[in-house]
Amino acid sequence: MLFKHILSSCLILFQAIAFCQVSEVNPPDFIKTIYFKGNTAESQLPVLRLGEYLVLEFDALNGNEDDYYYKIQHYNYDWTPSVLVKTEYMDGFDNQRIRNYENSFNTYQIYSHYKLTIPNEQTKRLKISGNYMIQIFNNSDELVFSRKFMIYEDTANVGISLKRSRSLEFIEAKQRVDIVITSNNLQLNNPKENVNVVIVQNNNLNTAISNLKPQYTIGNQLIYKYDHETSFWGGNEYLYFENKDIRAANTGVRYVDLKELYHNYLFTNVSRAKRPYTYNPDINGNYVINNIDAENPSIEADYVWTHFSLQPDPSFKNKDIYVYGNYNNYALDESNKMVYDEQDNLYKKEILLKQGFYNYKYVAVNTDNTLDEGAVSGNFYQTENNYKVLVYYRDLGARYDKIIGLGEGSSINISN
Repeated sequence: MLFKHILSSCLILFQAIAFCQVSEVNPPDFIKTIYFKGNTAESQLPVLRLGEYLVLEFDALNGNEDDYYYKIQHYNYDWTPSVLVKTEYMDGFDNQRIRNYENSFNTYQIYSHYKLTIPNEQTKRLKISGNYMIQIFNNSDELVFSRKFMIYEDTANVGISLKRSRSLEFIEAKQRVDIVITSNNLQLNNPKENVNVVIVQNNNLNTAISNLKPQYTIGNQLIYKYDHETSFWGGNEYLYFENKDIRAANTGVRYVDLKELYHNYLFTNVSRAKRPYTYNPDINGNYVINNIDAENPSIEADYVWTHFSLQPDPSFKNKDIYVYGNYNNYALDESNKMVYDEQDNLYKKEILLKQGFYNYKYVAVNTDNTLDEGAVSGNFYQTENNYKVLVYYRDLGARYDKIIGLGEGSSINISN
């Protein structure tokens, strides 16, 4: 079902209208493989240096060769709408048709592949840093889907280091992010009020930690050395499979069957929560489209029904199990919810995915709708995770939140 062009519903409290935080809208079933990135090989949350390119690609499987249009909005650090008008953050125009599209070639599943690059002839550049959202509309001006991205400036240096938790209760399961922000020549006025920090683990905004304030300052440095406030569950390495050769069982694929489309049956997974940690390199939840026989995988990679299966465990009682990753923007809905098969005594789900290399993990949602990422995979301090630290600053009298620096690090060399 398509959504009308709205951001979200707002609550009226104390007879005042409060802006609401905007949420991403996930696409209808016929829109697949939303490939969204900046200067990275794989699809992941775009965090761009001011002036870098943004790339959005997606497939429409309805075979209609529909027209799609894009709009770009600027937001405050907390994802409430900023007060800026478009000319203040954009050179050129949006609300333009995506002109670059091709139909699939030599595939069982017919689709149209759309590609948008910004800057382009119509949208010449995004002029300022901060939070942005790109929204894709159809010809009837109905919102099809939306995605968040960020643009930063290299004004401040952001140093981060990964530590084990100080708490004996969590020392084996959590990772702590220590942060030192050096403002260089930028004078940060009232940093406890005007500086906000967001930490993102593995490009997943759904589990990000925000609203962090500096513990103390030393000269032109802001220091964050919290324990609980900047700690993440370590999780476990992502599971993965590859099906770039559609006719053969590749990595993680148990067997292949051809019906109306190819079907890939993955090896059955088991809960790793109570097993020892084992290092297994991954790409932190991301995915890459690939077809071993294709010159242009964007239009020559086919769609495959991918069958996931998971052995049940007593710890899953009263929990809903999902399989997710960046392939579906870490969404939790019916399209990736596992169904228990009593006859085979397995949780199962089949998902239509484009050929490539995919990371995925199983997660649980409790009866109170809280997410438990470690219920199936476990939590280990040794897990290699990527962390990004975004530093927002609004100077006195300013009308928007700049992102003045980006820090990035890996827990591969985590220390005590």
